[in-house]
Amino acid sequence: MSGYTLQDSPLAVPVLEPEVDKATPWNVIVMNDPVNLMNYVVYVFQTVFGYTKQKATRHMLEVHEQGKSLVWSGDFEKAEAFVYTLQQWQLTATLESAEGE
Repeated sequence: MSGYTLQDSPLAVPVLEPEVDKATPWNVIVMNDPVNLMNYVVYVFQTVFGYTKQKATRHMLEVHEQGKSLVWSGDFEKAEAFVYTLQQWQLTATLESAEGE
């Protein structure tokens, strides 16, 4: 072994994380998809967020009829965790800064 590492490679490019203003509120957005059934989406919203059936249904209908719904807003780490959890449930979820509103 020569002791050569990937960091020594001229082709190695550092991965830079973009600066994120974690103090700004962040929105969790769920997008419509052609895969998940409406009652499944209601169930996921109830399970993940603890929403009542009525509130979960309202968000599901917003996703279905308008193409997306802002389902939660708050601090960055919790919003990021919600997006990850929703994606594990096979929902299309994104994270957006609430600053642009």
